[in-house]
Amino acid sequence: MIGQTLGHYKILDLLGKGGMGEVYRAEDTTLGRQVAIKVLLPEVANDPERISRFEREARLLASLNHPNIATIHGLERAQGTSFLVMELVDGQTLADQIAAGPIPLDDALAVFRQIALALRAAHQKSIIHRDLKPSNIKVTPEGQIKLLDFGLAKANIVTPLETELSQSPTLQMEGTAVGMLIGTTPYMSPEQARGQPVDERADIWAFGCCLFESLTGRPTFLGETVSDTIAKVLEREPDWRQLPADTPESILQLLRRCLRKSLSERARTIADLDLEIGETTFAAGTDRRRPRSVAALPFLNLSPDPENEYFADGMTEDVIAQLSKIGNLKVISRTSVMPFKQRQQSLREMATILGVETLLDGSVRRAGNRVRIVAQLIEADTERHLWAETYDRDLDDIFEIQSHVALQIAAALETELSPGVKTRIEKRPTDNLEAYHLYLEGRHCTYRFTDEGIRRGLELYDSALRCDPDYALVHSGKSMAYMLIGMGYCSSVLQPAEAYAQAKEAALRALALDGDLADAHAVRGLVMMVSDFDWSGAEVEIRRALELHPGSAQIHAAWGLLLSSLERHEESIRALQKARELDPLAAVHASDLATKMLRAGHYEAAVQEARHLLELEPSFPMAHSTLGWAFLKQGRTEEGLAALAAAVEAAPGNTMLLAQLGQAYAVVGKPDEAGAVMGQLEQIGQQRYVSPYHMAYLHTGLGDHDRAIDCLEQAYEERAGGFYGVKGSFLFSPLRKHPRFQALLERMNFPD
Repeated sequence: MIGQTLGHYKILDLLGKGGMGEVYRAEDTTLGRQVAIKVLLPEVANDPERISRFEREARLLASLNHPNIATIHGLERAQGTSFLVMELVDGQTLADQIAAGPIPLDDALAVFRQIALALRAAHQKSIIHRDLKPSNIKVTPEGQIKLLDFGLAKANIVTPLETELSQSPTLQMEGTAVGMLIGTTPYMSPEQARGQPVDERADIWAFGCCLFESLTGRPTFLGETVSDTIAKVLEREPDWRQLPADTPESILQLLRRCLRKSLSERARTIADLDLEIGETTFAAGTDRRRPRSVAALPFLNLSPDPENEYFADGMTEDVIAQLSKIGNLKVISRTSVMPFKQRQQSLREMATILGVETLLDGSVRRAGNRVRIVAQLIEADTERHLWAETYDRDLDDIFEIQSHVALQIAAALETELSPGVKTRIEKRPTDNLEAYHLYLEGRHCTYRFTDEGIRRGLELYDSALRCDPDYALVHSGKSMAYMLIGMGYCSSVLQPAEAYAQAKEAALRALALDGDLADAHAVRGLVMMVSDFDWSGAEVEIRRALELHPGSAQIHAAWGLLLSSLERHEESIRALQKARELDPLAAVHASDLATKMLRAGHYEAAVQEARHLLELEPSFPMAHSTLGWAFLKQGRTEEGLAALAAAVEAAPGNTMLLAQLGQAYAVVGKPDEAGAVMGQLEQIGQQRYVSPYHMAYLHTGLGDHDRAIDCLEQAYEERAGGFYGVKGSFLFSPLRKHPRFQALLERMNFPD
């Protein structure tokens, strides 16, 4: 049906197929929106019972109005076909998320609280879902839950299931592995499996199965055949040993109540369960006894010499880096804490803005070869001091002080440390204090993200290496600076390919000196991605970086960039959401998240994310750009062009944004405006370098596909612009079937 029109709905692609029907993404040509359309399969379209069930689903859904239940727009008929028109829900299913591994407890509880609310709304109208399973639970990019597929729902509380189980669509084999059941049977309650009357406790059973699977990554009951699975449902207890070792007792008891085989012993109502989940969430939090999130506020420089500001900032950054090595501790990144240097808000206000429960407050006074550091860990809500200490030491002890602060915070928050993490925190990076000071100054300059700052940073790094050639952190810092040059953060005499080569050399040198440097692994992975097109190698390196430094927003952002380039869009969005959580005030992470939502086709989510960023940073160019393209994808032409023009106005020298504006003009039928942009780019190109990747945007929009691919081939040779992301870029969609474009993708070694 793809490409056909059903009434005023144009069928775009297949979303899924079940026992009764197929679900398609479609465009409502009358209202200009995308919807989901459910059509009966040909083999059941003439079955009166199946048609009756189909119509019943429409009536049931129409009676439900809840934010966690997918909305029905109508039941229509066209060309002799009856079909449901429903809300199109973007995002992954819970099954997709579980496939990536067990879901952390707090995240799982947030999901299942919403599922309970949805079921409660259905049960209040005497509607039982009867087919609750992870693949029928959608999680939107914003984290909202939508319950799907009430196709087996019943509108009366006590109703026998079809006794001929072999005819039930719940017994279909939905996997590709022969003999492996991945359908609904693992979620059927014992009374359903026996064909007995069911009530809302069947949904409670399935709820427990889904929660168990979310926490363990494994189905609660699964056999090699349908019969084997039903036997386990009827006779076996779940393997409670599969639950994570730190699962709170309250969660275990909640699951036991859901999965009682006897109806009289099972939780009776979802309303009770909803209350228990709320209490369990609270209990899970109190089981920790100490908050496990912290923001290290900028250490105040109390030194007589204001030039020591870089030293105080360096102390802040190094403590953050040490704390971020602790896997089960949320630590806010430097970009988000630096605006609080003046302490203009209260402790509670700062903690609320940063999304943490504790704050590390401190000061540094440096005089000659002595340093006085005061540090205190404060619970923001109560302003209670959890730990405090004053250090009067020689500068030679600075690394021991940093390590001690990190370890004391971990102890105060009752955070467990593995021996490996403790060793990495206590490791002394250099014995040369002059090299350390030069490194701090170099990092301070590089983090300005300006041309002069990056160049000056490289000079200071070189000076540090003359003091200590084996200072691994400096080599890692150099690798990041060259990476920034290659990716266009700094105009330079170096071509991107040469900058990436320098970044790779510095990263390899850093890792040869210290194989546990997370940033060096991350840079090596990025070089493998953007220059070598070694995607599997890049994944190995960035995963290793995350293992070593799980609290680094920058590494999570790099992971998201890799995943997006591989068109693993939902995983990419989650990585960027984590980066934003760790660095909530950094505009770059919010912008990247909005862009990844756009690339994934979540246009409304991209609009909302970009607008939120513009409320905080009204002149942020990429937010305007993302907003513009999202508007264009929604058919809001004038708003889209205005936003793209605003992006150019906010960054007048940015040829990428200018080229994309020209492409947009061409796409919406404004060739004169597109031609004017082409003239501007050609004029700029006479004065300085213009990436061929940027020129490819405009040629694509103008329909000059061969010229566009000429530019892309040049970008490939130069490793220019964001060429590594070409495969998943919707801006080059018109080129996808071109043989030369296909050949270019083959040269990039993308995995199947």
